[in-house]
Amino acid sequence: MSALYTAIATASGRDGRAVSSDNRLDVTLASPKEMGGSGEGTNPEQLFAAGYAACFASALQLVAKQMKLDASEASVTAEVGLVRGDGTFGLTVALRVELPDELHGEQGTALVEAAHQVCPYSNATRGNIPVNLVIE
Repeated sequence: MSALYTAIATASGRDGRAVSSDNRLDVTLASPKEMGGSGEGTNPEQLFAAGYAACFASALQLVAKQMKLDASEASVTAEVGLVRGDGTFGLTVALRVELPDELHGEQGTALVEAAHQVCPYSNATRGNIPVNLVIE
């Protein structure tokens, strides 16, 4: 399988800087206050949440188009939690999908479930990270 696109970024750690190879992304990284950091920058969980939300929203639009549904007013909010296990760290994800009223019920559930099968982030995390799909 060949890549359609490859993103490249370099980071110096949780407290430092992350920069993409084309310099379009250049962010200060800082641990959140909740973890004893300054909170003066973004963090890996926020970046992951933004990427997952955008990717899932795109997958939702693709699947809606295939199903001949209008989901143009839909939005996705990703909540990414950093958790500690037995000497390890992990992530949890809740994807809050806000659908237009006419897409609630079985049709909306089918749309969100189908998007979850298509989304590259969902495919990459499946079986590794608990992902809770919430339709609002």
